Amino acid sequence: MNRALSIYLAQLNATVGAIELNADRIAEAYRGGAAAGADLVLTPELSLTGYPLEDLVLKPFFVRRAMEMVETLAALTKGTGKPGLIVGAPWYEGKALHNAVFLLEDGEIKAIRFKRELPNYGVFDEKRVFAPGDTTAPIEFRGVSLGVLICEDMWFPNCAETLKAQGAEILLVPTCSPFELDKHPERKVHARNRVDETGLPLVFCNEVCGQDELVFEGASFVMNANGDVPVQMDAWAEQELMTVWNRTGDIFECVTAFEGYVPDRMETMYQAMILGLKDYVNKNRFPGVILGLSGGIDSALSAAVAVDALGADRVHCVMMPSRYTSGESVGDAEKCAQALGVKYDTIAIKPGVDAFDDMLSDAFKNTSPDTTEENIQSRLRGLLLMSLSNKFGHMVLTTGNKSEVSVGYATLYGDMCGGYNALKDVYKTDVFALSHWRNVNVPKGALGPSGEVIPENIITKPPTAELRDDQKDEDSLPPYDALDDMLRCLVDEEMSVAEVVERGHDAADVARIEHLLYIAEYKRRQAPPGVKITRKNFGRDRRYPITNGFRSAKRG
Repeated sequence: MNRALSIYLAQLNATVGAIELNADRIAEAYRGGAAAGADLVLTPELSLTGYPLEDLVLKPFFVRRAMEMVETLAALTKGTGKPGLIVGAPWYEGKALHNAVFLLEDGEIKAIRFKRELPNYGVFDEKRVFAPGDTTAPIEFRGVSLGVLICEDMWFPNCAETLKAQGAEILLVPTCSPFELDKHPERKVHARNRVDETGLPLVFCNEVCGQDELVFEGASFVMNANGDVPVQMDAWAEQELMTVWNRTGDIFECVTAFEGYVPDRMETMYQAMILGLKDYVNKNRFPGVILGLSGGIDSALSAAVAVDALGADRVHCVMMPSRYTSGESVGDAEKCAQALGVKYDTIAIKPGVDAFDDMLSDAFKNTSPDTTEENIQSRLRGLLLMSLSNKFGHMVLTTGNKSEVSVGYATLYGDMCGGYNALKDVYKTDVFALSHWRNVNVPKGALGPSGEVIPENIITKPPTAELRDDQKDEDSLPPYDALDDMLRCLVDEEMSVAEVVERGHDAADVARIEHLLYIAEYKRRQAPPGVKITRKNFGRDRRYPITNGFRSAKRG
């Protein structure tokens, strides 16, 4: 057995479009690899430009800038004994635009490979902007034949098998694989399939960042030809790691052992919200966030996530009581703010509501109060938060959960207004579970305090919008356990009403929830972005028509 190669894995946080900033971060990682004695530094897919690029990549000037920067990075590698560098960027070949990977060595671009399998489902639409590649030849590097699979290329056997047939000895997978629950084990299943089919070891190098709705958790890994995983890098943090490879005959083996931090399901959800919010606020250069703290569980959990992501000094909470706000809610909100250590103000909305009542008295003459008056309260709160945001620069953090967003149990231009929503893809039952979890756990890297940060009474009391006397959520909706199961079936699994009823739900309830789901589409189109957690989030994953006459069951 002899030492054959050392590969330095750079799990980086790229900012979409920030070519110079990303290049600086790649250069920093390259210097780290050189100092460690690496032969090769591997970075994620499109590491120079960030991912996904969407229509930014259709701007020729942007692509030319990226291509020029590839040449600039190549200059880093010039000189005897310096490592090679693998980076990703868009690239024109003639008039065709490709998602490309480059081997930079001795001051030159030594090899270019293009992504073959372009994903066009869920959050992906690469076929719209990129042309597929047609070259699968391995890259020869210092006596080793490297087979490059760019992200989706690993999901299918044809690319890996072709590389094996052409002499590849190690499979390298630079990737930007977005997070969703249970995605990490799924990646390893695909990796193991490719390893089993080819008999080759595999290196999976993923980015870690938040990009609008998407988050990428990193969790890069190495899988040897026997299926063992000697290297598992951290999830939810930038990390660089040297891996050493030995060769016995024709077999390469990673002899580095590293067991990084990959949290359980509950913390994974929480970390996704932290990273999504942190990168959205920081990369868009907001000084912090402001949110309405109502004394309810959604705003309390949102405040906790914000403090964990940004620190208490960058979070401003505002209680905006109305005549229907209970003393219990006021007290709970204040206790939550104190526990989190945030700036906390109270602005009563009664004078504003009275003013609106007076202004609309003639127009509303001879009518009875209904949801119109309830929505005025919500919209006045939204107006106040937006005014404070305009004056002081903090972004309004929206606090509605996926259950409410699904059925339209939210007020357009009211509690839906804002710049970002950490809970947008979190069902109400998970909001409860995450709140319990956060009270006894501090996520790794979180900036918030330990201990009970969400008062127990906020978690245990019946949810209510407090827009009328004695209001409870279950006056308008089924119990959340039942509602969330229906929604997971209708939204995440795309089941029919009949299939959901077979699970034991009332047929009329399911038909009503399906109807509410469809008619709330116009609201969701105007909602702020939020972190993707589940397999099918509202936005990039699920694009339903607003005008939609289809129902899978007739309603009575």
